[in-house]
Amino acid sequence: MWTLAPVAFALKALSAFVQPLALPVQRPGALLLWLRAALRRAGGGGRPAAAPEGAREGPRRGEADGEPPATPTSVNYHFTRQCNYKCGFCFHTAKTSFVLPLEEAKRGLLLLKEAGMEKINFSGGEPFIHDRGEYLGKLVRFCKEELQLPSVSIVSNGSLIRERWFRNYGEYLDILAISCDSFDEQVNVLIGRGQGKKNHVENLQKLRTWCRDYRVAFKINSVINRFNVDEDMREQIRELNPVRWKVFQCLLIEGENSGEDALREAERFVISDEQFEGFLERHKDVPCLVPESNRKVMRDSYLILDEYMRFLNCRKGRKDPSKSILDVGVEEAIKFSGFDEKMFLKRGGKYVWSKADLKLDW
Repeated sequence: MWTLAPVAFALKALSAFVQPLALPVQRPGALLLWLRAALRRAGGGGRPAAAPEGAREGPRRGEADGEPPATPTSVNYHFTRQCNYKCGFCFHTAKTSFVLPLEEAKRGLLLLKEAGMEKINFSGGEPFIHDRGEYLGKLVRFCKEELQLPSVSIVSNGSLIRERWFRNYGEYLDILAISCDSFDEQVNVLIGRGQGKKNHVENLQKLRTWCRDYRVAFKINSVINRFNVDEDMREQIRELNPVRWKVFQCLLIEGENSGEDALREAERFVISDEQFEGFLERHKDVPCLVPESNRKVMRDSYLILDEYMRFLNCRKGRKDPSKSILDVGVEEAIKFSGFDEKMFLKRGGKYVWSKADLKLDW
Protein backbone atom coordinates (compact mmCIF):
# COMPACT_ATOMS: atom_id res chain seq x y z
CA MET A 1 0.00 0.00 0.00
CA TRP A 2 1.31 3.39 -0.99
CA THR A 3 1.40 5.98 1.80
CA LEU A 4 2.55 9.59 1.78
CA ALA A 5 5.74 9.00 3.75
CA PRO A 6 7.28 6.36 1.44
CA VAL A 7 6.31 8.35 -1.64
CA ALA A 8 7.86 11.55 -0.28
CA PHE A 9 11.02 9.68 0.66
CA ALA A 10 11.18 8.00 -2.73
CA LEU A 11 10.74 11.28 -4.58
CA LYS A 12 13.56 12.83 -2.60
CA ALA A 13 15.85 9.85 -3.03
CA LEU A 14 15.27 9.66 -6.79
CA SER A 15 15.49 13.37 -7.52
CA ALA A 16 19.13 13.07 -8.57
CA PHE A 17 18.39 10.35 -11.12
CA VAL A 18 15.28 11.43 -12.98
CA GLN A 19 16.76 14.18 -15.15
CA PRO A 20 18.25 11.72 -17.68
CA LEU A 21 14.76 10.26 -18.07
CA ALA A 22 13.27 13.68 -18.84
CA LEU A 23 10.88 13.22 -15.91
CA PRO A 24 11.66 16.06 -13.47
CA VAL A 25 10.26 16.12 -9.97
CA GLN A 26 8.00 19.02 -10.96
CA ARG A 27 5.82 16.43 -12.72
CA PRO A 28 5.05 14.11 -9.78
CA GLY A 29 2.41 12.11 -11.67
CA ALA A 30 4.86 10.76 -14.23
CA LEU A 31 7.54 10.30 -11.58
CA LEU A 32 5.24 8.28 -9.35
CA LEU A 33 4.36 6.01 -12.28
CA TRP A 34 8.08 5.66 -13.04
CA LEU A 35 8.77 4.64 -9.43
CA ARG A 36 5.99 2.06 -9.44
CA ALA A 37 7.20 0.63 -12.73
CA ALA A 38 10.78 0.46 -11.43
CA LEU A 39 9.70 -1.42 -8.32
CA ARG A 40 7.66 -3.86 -10.41
CA ARG A 41 10.65 -4.57 -12.63
CA ALA A 42 12.91 -5.01 -9.61
CA GLY A 43 10.62 -7.24 -7.61
CA GLY A 44 8.23 -8.72 -10.13
CA GLY A 45 5.26 -7.37 -8.20
CA GLY A 46 2.22 -5.46 -9.31
CA ARG A 47 -0.91 -6.39 -11.17
CA PRO A 48 -0.29 -8.32 -14.43
CA ALA A 49 -2.00 -7.29 -17.63
CA ALA A 50 -5.24 -9.14 -18.31
CA ALA A 51 -4.01 -10.66 -21.57
CA PRO A 52 -5.38 -14.03 -22.72
CA GLU A 53 -3.40 -17.12 -21.88
CA GLY A 54 -1.62 -19.06 -24.58
CA ALA A 55 -1.34 -16.22 -27.08
CA ARG A 56 0.70 -17.11 -30.15
CA GLU A 57 3.91 -15.07 -30.31
CA GLY A 58 5.54 -14.04 -33.55
CA PRO A 59 9.20 -14.76 -34.32
CA ARG A 60 11.85 -12.71 -32.59
CA ARG A 61 13.05 -9.69 -34.50
CA GLY A 62 16.56 -10.22 -35.82
CA GLU A 63 17.08 -13.51 -33.98
CA ALA A 64 18.88 -14.88 -37.03
CA ASP A 65 21.11 -11.87 -37.69
CA GLY A 66 21.72 -10.58 -34.17
CA GLU A 67 20.01 -7.21 -34.64
CA PRO A 68 19.39 -5.23 -31.45
CA PRO A 69 15.79 -4.54 -30.37
CA ALA A 70 14.09 -1.73 -32.27
CA THR A 71 13.40 1.67 -30.74
CA PRO A 72 9.64 2.37 -30.42
CA THR A 73 9.95 5.88 -31.91
CA SER A 74 6.34 5.93 -33.12
CA VAL A 75 3.68 3.67 -31.60
CA ASN A 76 0.07 3.05 -32.62
CA TYR A 77 -1.93 2.16 -29.50
CA HIS A 78 -5.28 0.53 -30.31
CA PHE A 79 -6.62 0.69 -26.77
CA THR A 80 -10.14 -0.41 -27.74
CA ARG A 81 -11.55 -2.64 -30.44
CA GLN A 82 -15.10 -1.37 -30.07
CA CYS A 83 -16.54 0.80 -32.85
CA ASN A 84 -19.85 2.35 -33.89
CA TYR A 85 -19.14 1.83 -37.61
CA LYS A 86 -19.11 -1.43 -39.58
CA CYS A 87 -16.53 -0.82 -42.27
CA GLY A 88 -16.36 -3.97 -44.38
CA PHE A 89 -12.57 -3.96 -44.73
CA CYS A 90 -11.74 -3.13 -41.08
CA PHE A 91 -8.50 -4.85 -40.06
CA HIS A 92 -8.79 -4.30 -36.29
CA THR A 93 -12.22 -5.61 -35.39
CA ALA A 94 -14.28 -5.82 -32.18
CA LYS A 95 -13.02 -9.24 -31.02
CA THR A 96 -12.89 -8.08 -27.38
CA SER A 97 -14.41 -5.28 -25.30
CA PHE A 98 -11.38 -4.99 -23.01
CA VAL A 99 -9.88 -1.60 -22.11
CA LEU A 100 -7.01 -1.26 -19.64
CA PRO A 101 -7.62 0.68 -16.42
CA LEU A 102 -6.42 4.23 -16.93
CA GLU A 103 -3.48 4.01 -14.53
CA GLU A 104 -2.24 0.79 -16.15
CA ALA A 105 -2.41 2.40 -19.58
CA LYS A 106 -0.41 5.36 -18.24
CA ARG A 107 2.17 2.98 -16.79
CA GLY A 108 2.61 1.34 -20.18
CA LEU A 109 2.94 4.67 -21.92
CA LEU A 110 5.63 5.66 -19.44
CA LEU A 111 7.53 2.44 -20.22
CA LEU A 112 7.37 3.31 -23.92
CA LYS A 113 8.62 6.82 -23.24
CA GLU A 114 11.57 5.41 -21.30
CA ALA A 115 12.32 3.11 -24.27
CA GLY A 116 12.51 6.02 -26.71
CA MET A 117 8.95 6.75 -27.86
CA GLU A 118 8.56 10.20 -29.42
CA LYS A 119 5.12 9.87 -30.99
CA ILE A 120 1.97 8.10 -29.77
CA ASN A 121 -1.04 7.58 -31.99
CA PHE A 122 -4.30 6.54 -30.32
CA SER A 123 -6.63 4.42 -32.44
CA GLY A 124 -9.21 1.66 -32.24
CA GLY A 125 -11.83 0.56 -32.98
CA GLU A 126 -13.16 4.03 -32.41
CA PRO A 127 -11.13 5.73 -29.66
CA PHE A 128 -13.88 8.22 -28.74
CA ILE A 129 -16.38 5.44 -27.96
CA HIS A 130 -15.02 4.62 -24.49
CA ASP A 131 -16.25 6.91 -21.70
CA ARG A 132 -17.39 9.46 -24.32
CA GLY A 133 -13.81 10.37 -25.12
CA GLU A 134 -12.81 11.21 -21.53
CA TYR A 135 -10.50 8.19 -21.18
CA LEU A 136 -8.82 9.18 -24.44
CA GLY A 137 -8.58 12.83 -23.41
CA LYS A 138 -6.87 11.93 -20.14
CA LEU A 139 -4.31 9.82 -21.99
CA VAL A 140 -3.68 12.60 -24.52
CA ARG A 141 -3.13 15.10 -21.72
CA PHE A 142 -0.86 12.72 -19.81
CA CYS A 143 1.32 12.08 -22.87
CA LYS A 144 1.75 15.76 -23.67
CA GLU A 145 1.80 17.30 -20.19
CA GLU A 146 3.49 14.61 -18.07
CA LEU A 147 5.55 12.63 -20.59
CA GLN A 148 6.14 15.68 -22.79
CA LEU A 149 6.04 13.65 -26.00
CA PRO A 150 6.82 15.69 -29.13
CA SER A 151 3.74 14.30 -30.90
CA VAL A 152 0.35 13.02 -29.73
CA SER A 153 -2.17 12.05 -32.41
CA ILE A 154 -5.52 10.31 -32.83
CA VAL A 155 -7.16 8.38 -35.66
CA SER A 156 -10.96 8.50 -35.49
CA ASN A 157 -14.01 8.17 -37.72
CA GLY A 158 -15.04 11.51 -36.23
CA SER A 159 -18.69 10.68 -35.59
CA LEU A 160 -18.50 10.85 -31.77
CA ILE A 161 -16.29 13.92 -31.36
CA ARG A 162 -17.90 16.95 -29.73
CA GLU A 163 -16.58 20.51 -29.51
CA ARG A 164 -16.32 20.32 -25.72
CA TRP A 165 -13.63 17.65 -26.17
CA PHE A 166 -11.55 20.17 -28.11
CA ARG A 167 -12.14 22.77 -25.39
CA ASN A 168 -10.92 20.37 -22.71
CA TYR A 169 -8.11 18.55 -24.50
CA GLY A 170 -7.35 20.21 -27.84
CA GLU A 171 -4.26 22.03 -26.57
CA TYR A 172 -2.58 18.69 -25.80
CA LEU A 173 -3.27 17.12 -29.23
CA ASP A 174 -0.91 17.62 -32.18
CA ILE A 175 -2.75 15.80 -34.99
CA LEU A 176 -6.30 14.55 -35.50
CA ALA A 177 -6.65 12.12 -38.40
CA ILE A 178 -10.18 11.47 -39.64
CA SER A 179 -10.98 8.38 -41.72
CA CYS A 180 -12.78 9.35 -44.91
CA ASP A 181 -12.87 6.91 -47.80
CA SER A 182 -15.25 8.76 -50.10
CA PHE A 183 -16.90 12.13 -50.64
CA ASP A 184 -19.96 10.35 -52.00
CA GLU A 185 -22.26 9.55 -49.08
CA GLN A 186 -23.74 6.55 -50.89
CA VAL A 187 -20.28 5.04 -51.23
CA ASN A 188 -19.69 5.61 -47.51
CA VAL A 189 -22.89 3.67 -46.79
CA LEU A 190 -21.70 0.80 -49.04
CA ILE A 191 -18.37 0.71 -47.22
CA GLY A 192 -20.02 0.69 -43.78
CA ARG A 193 -19.56 4.28 -42.64
CA GLY A 194 -23.26 5.08 -42.77
CA GLN A 195 -24.76 6.47 -39.55
CA GLY A 196 -28.44 6.87 -40.28
CA LYS A 197 -29.33 10.53 -40.76
CA LYS A 198 -25.78 11.70 -40.01
CA ASN A 199 -23.69 12.69 -43.01
CA HIS A 200 -20.07 11.57 -42.78
CA VAL A 201 -18.81 14.18 -45.24
CA GLU A 202 -20.63 17.07 -43.56
CA ASN A 203 -19.23 15.99 -40.21
CA LEU A 204 -15.74 15.94 -41.72
CA GLN A 205 -16.05 19.60 -42.67
CA LYS A 206 -17.21 20.49 -39.15
CA LEU A 207 -14.23 18.71 -37.63
CA ARG A 208 -11.90 20.56 -40.00
CA THR A 209 -13.25 23.85 -38.64
CA TRP A 210 -12.81 22.75 -35.01
CA CYS A 211 -9.23 21.70 -35.68
CA ARG A 212 -8.51 25.15 -37.06
CA ASP A 213 -10.26 26.88 -34.17
CA TYR A 214 -8.47 24.87 -31.49
CA ARG A 215 -5.10 24.69 -33.24
CA VAL A 216 -4.94 20.97 -33.96
CA ALA A 217 -3.29 19.78 -37.19
CA PHE A 218 -5.87 18.08 -39.43
CA LYS A 219 -5.15 14.88 -41.35
CA ILE A 220 -7.25 12.55 -43.52
CA ASN A 221 -6.85 8.76 -43.88
CA SER A 222 -8.45 6.94 -46.82
CA VAL A 223 -8.57 3.22 -47.59
CA ILE A 224 -8.76 2.67 -51.33
CA ASN A 225 -10.98 -0.26 -52.30
CA ARG A 226 -13.21 -1.43 -55.13
CA PHE A 227 -15.98 1.05 -54.23
CA ASN A 228 -13.86 4.22 -54.33
CA VAL A 229 -10.89 3.34 -56.54
CA ASP A 230 -12.33 5.27 -59.51
CA GLU A 231 -13.28 8.36 -57.50
CA ASP A 232 -11.62 11.73 -58.09
CA MET A 233 -11.07 13.38 -54.69
CA ARG A 234 -8.72 16.17 -55.73
CA GLU A 235 -11.13 19.07 -55.35
CA GLN A 236 -12.41 18.05 -51.90
CA ILE A 237 -8.96 17.29 -50.50
CA ARG A 238 -7.61 20.65 -51.67
CA GLU A 239 -10.57 22.42 -50.10
CA LEU A 240 -10.09 20.68 -46.75
CA ASN A 241 -6.31 21.24 -46.96
CA PRO A 242 -5.08 18.58 -44.48
CA VAL A 243 -1.43 18.53 -43.42
CA ARG A 244 -1.32 14.93 -44.68
CA TRP A 245 -3.62 12.74 -46.73
CA LYS A 246 -2.66 9.14 -45.97
CA VAL A 247 -3.90 6.79 -48.70
CA PHE A 248 -3.85 3.06 -47.92
CA GLN A 249 -4.47 0.12 -50.21
CA CYS A 250 -7.13 -2.23 -48.79
CA LEU A 251 -5.34 -4.97 -46.86
CA LEU A 252 -6.39 -8.48 -45.83
CA ILE A 253 -5.41 -9.65 -42.33
CA GLU A 254 -6.17 -13.24 -41.36
CA GLY A 255 -8.41 -13.47 -38.31
CA GLU A 256 -9.57 -9.84 -38.63
CA ASN A 257 -11.13 -9.34 -42.07
CA SER A 258 -10.26 -12.63 -43.74
CA GLY A 259 -10.50 -16.31 -42.82
CA GLU A 260 -12.76 -18.50 -40.68
CA ASP A 261 -12.29 -16.60 -37.40
CA ALA A 262 -12.69 -13.13 -38.91
CA LEU A 263 -15.54 -10.74 -38.08
CA ARG A 264 -15.32 -9.17 -41.55
CA GLU A 265 -15.06 -10.52 -45.09
CA ALA A 266 -12.96 -7.95 -46.91
CA GLU A 267 -12.18 -9.98 -50.01
CA ARG A 268 -14.85 -8.11 -52.00
CA PHE A 269 -13.12 -4.78 -51.21
CA VAL A 270 -9.65 -5.79 -52.43
CA ILE A 271 -8.09 -4.05 -55.44
CA SER A 272 -5.01 -4.90 -57.48
CA ASP A 273 -1.70 -3.08 -57.25
CA GLU A 274 -2.35 -1.70 -60.72
CA GLN A 275 -5.71 -0.24 -59.66
CA PHE A 276 -4.12 1.37 -56.63
CA GLU A 277 -1.36 2.86 -58.77
CA GLY A 278 -4.05 4.26 -61.08
CA PHE A 279 -5.70 6.04 -58.14
CA LEU A 280 -2.34 7.49 -57.09
CA GLU A 281 -1.60 8.66 -60.62
CA ARG A 282 -4.93 10.51 -60.73
CA HIS A 283 -4.09 12.32 -57.47
CA LYS A 284 -0.34 12.79 -57.91
CA ASP A 285 -0.65 16.58 -58.00
CA VAL A 286 -2.18 16.75 -54.50
CA PRO A 287 0.79 17.98 -52.42
CA CYS A 288 -0.27 16.41 -49.11
CA LEU A 289 -0.73 12.90 -50.58
CA VAL A 290 1.16 10.14 -48.70
CA PRO A 291 0.59 6.78 -50.46
CA GLU A 292 1.01 3.39 -48.80
CA SER A 293 0.61 0.24 -50.86
CA ASN A 294 0.57 -3.33 -49.56
CA ARG A 295 3.99 -4.13 -50.93
CA LYS A 296 5.47 -5.06 -47.53
CA VAL A 297 5.11 -1.52 -46.16
CA MET A 298 1.93 -1.72 -44.08
CA ARG A 299 2.57 -5.05 -42.44
CA ASP A 300 6.13 -4.48 -41.27
CA SER A 301 6.70 -0.75 -40.80
CA TYR A 302 4.16 0.04 -38.08
CA LEU A 303 4.46 -0.66 -34.36
CA ILE A 304 0.97 -1.73 -33.31
CA LEU A 305 0.03 -2.14 -29.66
CA ASP A 306 -3.27 -3.84 -28.87
CA GLU A 307 -5.71 -3.34 -26.00
CA TYR A 308 -3.54 -5.46 -23.67
CA MET A 309 -0.41 -3.49 -24.66
CA ARG A 310 0.96 -6.38 -26.70
CA PHE A 311 2.86 -5.70 -29.92
CA LEU A 312 1.15 -7.25 -32.94
CA ASN A 313 3.36 -8.99 -35.50
CA CYS A 314 1.75 -8.82 -38.96
CA ARG A 315 4.56 -10.37 -41.00
CA LYS A 316 2.65 -13.57 -41.78
CA GLY A 317 -0.53 -11.81 -42.82
CA ARG A 318 -2.15 -12.16 -39.39
CA LYS A 319 -1.70 -10.48 -36.01
CA ASP A 320 0.49 -12.55 -33.72
CA PRO A 321 0.75 -10.89 -30.27
CA SER A 322 3.82 -10.57 -28.10
CA LYS A 323 3.61 -10.68 -24.33
CA SER A 324 2.37 -7.43 -22.80
CA ILE A 325 4.91 -4.69 -22.14
CA LEU A 326 3.26 -4.40 -18.72
CA ASP A 327 4.49 -7.91 -17.91
CA VAL A 328 7.87 -8.23 -19.66
CA GLY A 329 8.87 -4.65 -20.51
CA VAL A 330 9.27 -2.94 -23.87
CA GLU A 331 12.70 -4.29 -24.81
CA GLU A 332 11.60 -7.92 -24.50
CA ALA A 333 8.14 -7.51 -26.05
CA ILE A 334 9.35 -5.55 -29.07
CA LYS A 335 11.56 -8.47 -30.11
CA PHE A 336 8.38 -10.25 -31.21
CA SER A 337 6.79 -7.24 -32.96
CA GLY A 338 8.04 -8.03 -36.48
CA PHE A 339 8.79 -4.32 -36.80
CA ASP A 340 11.07 -3.31 -39.69
CA GLU A 341 12.73 -0.12 -38.47
CA LYS A 342 14.53 0.46 -41.77
CA MET A 343 11.26 0.22 -43.70
CA PHE A 344 9.64 2.59 -41.20
CA LEU A 345 12.27 5.22 -42.01
CA LYS A 346 12.19 4.44 -45.74
CA ARG A 347 8.45 5.03 -46.01
CA GLY A 348 8.82 8.40 -44.25
CA GLY A 349 7.45 7.21 -40.92
CA LYS A 350 9.35 9.95 -39.14
CA TYR A 351 8.20 13.38 -40.30
CA VAL A 352 7.36 16.80 -38.83
CA TRP A 353 4.71 15.57 -36.41
CA SER A 354 4.58 18.22 -33.69
CA LYS A 355 2.15 21.10 -34.25
CA ALA A 356 4.73 23.42 -32.68
CA ASP A 357 7.09 22.60 -35.57
CA LEU A 358 4.49 22.53 -38.35
CA LYS A 359 4.11 26.32 -38.17
CA LEU A 360 0.58 26.17 -39.53
CA ASP A 361 -1.35 29.28 -40.52
CA TRP A 362 -4.24 28.92 -38.11
